[in-house]
Amino acid sequence: MAVLHSWCSYLPRCNAPRNRYLIRASLLPFPVEEAKYHHQLSVAIEAVQRACCLCVDVKKSLLSNDRWILGKTDQTPVTVADFGVQALISLELKREFPTIPLVAEEDSTFLRSQSSRNILVDAIFDAVSGKINGQDEDLSTDDVLRAIDRGGKDAISFDEKPATYWVLDPIDGTRGFLKGSDALYVVGLALVVEGEVVLGVMGCPNWRHDPLTNTDYNNAQTGVIMVAHVGCGTWAKSMSFDMGSSVYLLESFWKRCFVDSCEVLQNGRFCIPESQTWDLIPLSNEFGYTTNNLDLTRNEKSILLLRACCGSLCKYLMVASGRASVFILRARTKTIIKAWDHAVGIICVHEAGGQVSDWDGNQLNLAADIEGRRIIFPSGGVIVSNGILHAEIVHIISSHTSVS
Repeated sequence: MAVLHSWCSYLPRCNAPRNRYLIRASLLPFPVEEAKYHHQLSVAIEAVQRACCLCVDVKKSLLSNDRWILGKTDQTPVTVADFGVQALISLELKREFPTIPLVAEEDSTFLRSQSSRNILVDAIFDAVSGKINGQDEDLSTDDVLRAIDRGGKDAISFDEKPATYWVLDPIDGTRGFLKGSDALYVVGLALVVEGEVVLGVMGCPNWRHDPLTNTDYNNAQTGVIMVAHVGCGTWAKSMSFDMGSSVYLLESFWKRCFVDSCEVLQNGRFCIPESQTWDLIPLSNEFGYTTNNLDLTRNEKSILLLRACCGSLCKYLMVASGRASVFILRARTKTIIKAWDHAVGIICVHEAGGQVSDWDGNQLNLAADIEGRRIIFPSGGVIVSNGILHAEIVHIISSHTSVS
């Protein structure tokens, strides 16, 4: 099948009643008999769609209420949306799969310790209320806090045995979420079975901006849902959000996603974390960079560096969709690399034909944190690529640095 570079359909919005959340039943893009975990994937898709609706609503509220923005002890921002998404997805998953644990970024300790606890918790409850599939009218704020804690660091302790569990990043790229409509952010959910990611869903509510052409597809806020299942490929379809409060999932067809077909390293499109600079990446010993796609002075020793998004999962999404060729992250001494920043991205890139490894070329070990399954320890850092360029990148890195 040919590589698809423009895989997301942007269709006119339908005329539906306002103030309703119309999440249509999501048929899978492949026959259910081909997908061992088709039920889990269907539930995950709907949960992430609803979470994206929550994000859009909260983001509008943030414009007029900065009290909904908090600061965690590691100086990263967290919003009502982070907690609300975690509660919402936790409640959805527990209803369908009560025995499968959840590993997620947040817990309610921070909320319970705040002097303004009642205001914050009520705001989170309001954000979640009405967006749960078949919501119980008796849902309380305590239910919401318990749902958040179900994914927290003290919720479960694993051992060395292979395990099945969900991994959730409620909002990857919270800084982008706070910046404005042009900064991408992602809701990411994956299922791990015996150390292997078997399915994943990423929702990006504002995927309307093409960072390569600097083009907006339309004036509506348009997002994308990307899904992957082991052995079934990576697929995507578009969403549209009416900023007057109605939310629609467009009935566009699923389209198959593929990584790009770039074979020459200097012709590749690269991403690195916003917190890192090109000189920290060993490839900088052989290649300079430009951020201008139309730079006529670019030569064979200069690569194109994309600065289009916040968070790691946005970069995985870009590689899996063919909009970027490579994402490279360098592990740093004082920075902890979290499993939820990578788990769903791994399967989306793999099933799109790409490759993910540490700087030694080894696959990422999601079970390295034996008890918590919350931290990964990639040697040197992480390489995400279209697969074609992977071996060359590993070779260049190994020739310029010693990783342990």
